[in-house]
Amino acid sequence: MSAVADLKAKVRDVPDWPQQGVIFRDISPLMRDPAALAETVRRLAEWCGAKEPDVILGAEARGFWLGAAIAHRIGCGFVPARRPGKLPPEVVSATYALEYGQNALEVHADSLVHGARVVIHDDVLATGGTVEAIAGLVERLGGEVAGVAFIIELTFLGGRERLERYDLHSLIQY
Repeated sequence: MSAVADLKAKVRDVPDWPQQGVIFRDISPLMRDPAALAETVRRLAEWCGAKEPDVILGAEARGFWLGAAIAHRIGCGFVPARRPGKLPPEVVSATYALEYGQNALEVHADSLVHGARVVIHDDVLATGGTVEAIAGLVERLGGEVAGVAFIIELTFLGGRERLERYDLHSLIQY
């Protein structure tokens, strides 16, 4: 079995969550397994490191889980994109549509220096709205999106097409 198949086997399907007809891809079992976690970080860090980022920007909440580990492994900084009200001022914010609702993320206004190379990390690429909003924040702050990286890509939701202007990498596709 390939390393990617091994990782995919560690993702749990949760039917009808958070709503009827949705299959939630739960990475908790992957995160719980030390070998799978190490392999996931290694593979993402290898791809992200080649982009020579100044920072990895991780989306709340699951983008935090590996974003900081990837940043540590490749020797760059980490910037969290948080839900409103979680960071002290001054922040910049972006609102985006979810598959089943709307949300917003914020980053500190001084989190990026002008021209900073940023790799955005989140656990799952679905429709691409979350990362599209974060990329807009990066660009508003004068940063450059060097790439976007995911553990899982739900190909049937078209997120890759929505983010086609960015270099995109995913470990596992459904």
